[in-house]
Amino acid sequence: MKKTFIFFLITSLLLILLLGYVYRPFFLLFAIWIVIAVIGLIDIFQKKHTLKRNFPIVARMRYFMEEIRPKLYQYFIESDTNGAPFNRLDRSMIYQRSKGVNDKVPFGTQMAVYEDGYEWMNHSINAKSITQNTENPRILIGSSQCKKPYLANVFNISAMSYGSLSKTAISALNEGAKLGEFFHNTGEGGLSQYHLLGGDVVWNIGTGYFSCRNEQGDFDSKAFELRATHEYVKMIEIKFSQGAKPGHGGILPKSKITDEIASIRLVSKDQDVESPPYHSAFNSPRTFVHFVKKLRDLSGGKPVGMKICIGKKEEFLSICKAMVDENIFLDFITVDGGEGGTGAAPIEFSNHVGMPLRDAIAFVYDSLKGFGLKSQIKIIASGKVINGFDIIKALSLGADLCSSARGMMMAMGKRVRVFQYQKNTVKAALELLYAAGLSHFDEVNRQIIFHRIHGHKIKTYEELYPEIPENSLKLIENAPEAYIKYLEKVNLDSWN
Repeated sequence: MKKTFIFFLITSLLLILLLGYVYRPFFLLFAIWIVIAVIGLIDIFQKKHTLKRNFPIVARMRYFMEEIRPKLYQYFIESDTNGAPFNRLDRSMIYQRSKGVNDKVPFGTQMAVYEDGYEWMNHSINAKSITQNTENPRILIGSSQCKKPYLANVFNISAMSYGSLSKTAISALNEGAKLGEFFHNTGEGGLSQYHLLGGDVVWNIGTGYFSCRNEQGDFDSKAFELRATHEYVKMIEIKFSQGAKPGHGGILPKSKITDEIASIRLVSKDQDVESPPYHSAFNSPRTFVHFVKKLRDLSGGKPVGMKICIGKKEEFLSICKAMVDENIFLDFITVDGGEGGTGAAPIEFSNHVGMPLRDAIAFVYDSLKGFGLKSQIKIIASGKVINGFDIIKALSLGADLCSSARGMMMAMGKRVRVFQYQKNTVKAALELLYAAGLSHFDEVNRQIIFHRIHGHKIKTYEELYPEIPENSLKLIENAPEAYIKYLEKVNLDSWN
């Protein structure tokens, strides 16, 4: 191809000279020839891209088509229902609700209602009117050991860090949370001044202990207490894993550490900063629950919970067993589904690691119920929850409330759009709740959602995920058969 390109340059130059000799304006083509020649020669002599070196000019056309392919697909090929991870119907709904414009659709559903996997909910003849139920039901988070329980909204902002998002974006999210009286999760990137603009904050603490670490990168009690007692910090969340890349740490290159980031995260600008895939402040389920108590005491009694994407079931059961044995309770558990998103994740982790949200919520709820802990602990569902039906589905499986990152991010333009998207989505969830003849979100159960398995084979969530008896996991001899092999591996003094 390189020889062909050189031949093209020579022949085209001779042709331009010949045409220019006949008709002088043709010499203007020489300017175009120079541009092509320069770009082509750059391609030939550069060492970074083999394709460019072997196929000068032509390879650039290939890269250009790759660049515009998603845009062409989105606007000219993709249907309203087959986009991923969010289809056009979902995206349009978010934009419309955030702008406060009409989000209603004409002519009925575009969903393939007889396809495998289609889901719907039961409504009631005795439906309730939303005009007669103007109160937005809220959920109290805080175990019997929590001195400052928090009254939460059913739909909130999930974890997104400052640094991954700009200060303008974080500010808009927090101010939107203030307008709508729902919480804003900081993400593991630390507690910044842009999180403290008046909205309720859940401070997410990951393995890097940003904003509460010493010079060695270990947890620092004094730094934590200073920030955790701030009036806008309502809850503390210890992050084990996230759905987009569970079990995977990260590195913040020193080239990206500004003075502000260093100040917020309490890190040095002189070296790369690692977020390891494990915590150093505790090393077992037993020491973890004591760390929970320590944070709750240091924060003045605020709710302390954990964020987890379920992996090995015996590890989560070990945490439940440790809570029972040590009589120390978490106040909430954020369950992140394997379908969750992030700014950057290895494709293998994003596609194939971590339990999906629906299965994870059911497992976490049943595990807590089996150990007699559910009355103490609230479950927050996070992972591709963007509309009212998503909220109802999560609640039916055992969640108490939900949060969304990508939905809020798509809604964001300014604070009022975040507020309007959240408000209109909660309204949609309430309309579904009242259509089912229910009055409060805690009345939603696994009987109201139907799932088409195949053809005419249809099951409710209750049939797909049968609940286990209360306290049935405290003694292995009373446990359901499906749990025994995991309970046999329970270990309170090691993660192994």
